[in-house]
Amino acid sequence: MTFTSQFSDQKILVTGASGFIGSHLCQHLSKCGAEVHGVSRKVHPKDGDCLRWWQGDLADIQTVRNLLTTIKPEVIFHLASYVAGARSLELVSPTVSCNLMSVINLLTVATEIGCKRIILTGSLEEPEFSNHEIVPSSPYAAAKWASSAYARMFHSLYQTPVVIARLFMVYGPGRQDLNKLVPYVILSLSRNQAPKLSSGKREVDWIYVEDIVAGLVAIAQASNVEGCTIDLGSGDLVSIRTVVQIIARLMGSHTMPSFGALPDRVMEQIRVADTERTYAAVGWKPEISLENGLKYTITWFREQMEKDQKDGLLLKCPS
Repeated sequence: MTFTSQFSDQKILVTGASGFIGSHLCQHLSKCGAEVHGVSRKVHPKDGDCLRWWQGDLADIQTVRNLLTTIKPEVIFHLASYVAGARSLELVSPTVSCNLMSVINLLTVATEIGCKRIILTGSLEEPEFSNHEIVPSSPYAAAKWASSAYARMFHSLYQTPVVIARLFMVYGPGRQDLNKLVPYVILSLSRNQAPKLSSGKREVDWIYVEDIVAGLVAIAQASNVEGCTIDLGSGDLVSIRTVVQIIARLMGSHTMPSFGALPDRVMEQIRVADTERTYAAVGWKPEISLENGLKYTITWFREQMEKDQKDGLLLKCPS
């Protein structure tokens, strides 16, 4: 990935900076010479060369006000999110607090004090607009959909310079939730354990994490995209079953995945990124193929497992 000097010495705030995508984005921005401020709910051990850590719950508006008035960021990447695709009733309150209130608070304070650009991350799980009633498929999807609606309202009413980056199924190397499909399958097959999966029929638009970072950077730099939703995906649909089979082939595994061991989720979204529209708006398109992206991911996990074993640690596979 090439690095641009356009962010040199700019103050940039990244929420969810300790997460999977956030950590990759912070590394990239630091290499661009930006003054990067990362926010996470948990205490981070130390600052990096170009990265200062802050702790705070963005669902509390006073915390957001203190952060933004102290940092005075020129660009905000809002990646912090409570990601849970399950349909459980218990997820309604956490997703509203973490995913919706944090967005409303950020938009409110950024509008009050001023900011050049705010990039919010949307999701492929959000329901599509149609002539029928819009029904989100999960508490997470509902919170993301409402967040996007608030972002569009803030732009229309208050000219808040917000852009929604709709992320598709992101995968790649790096510390992350090991319950996600790609790391779960890699770790299971590495231990000759059959991953327990749904039918695998669902088709998904898969996108490599470094391509996502490049897309977020392109959105931050593009002109005349405020108030828009920009898709960051590959533009292709590939079934879960096919991705699992590719991983098994690349790993040389003869362990048979257990498709159908888990029920399919109801109301799964089948959506593909509009990459042509994205390229026209921000000049970005993905560069890493699914095959290569999975190769890089498998290599990283294998190397990490070897390193952890030497250090006496264990990269646990979810049960």
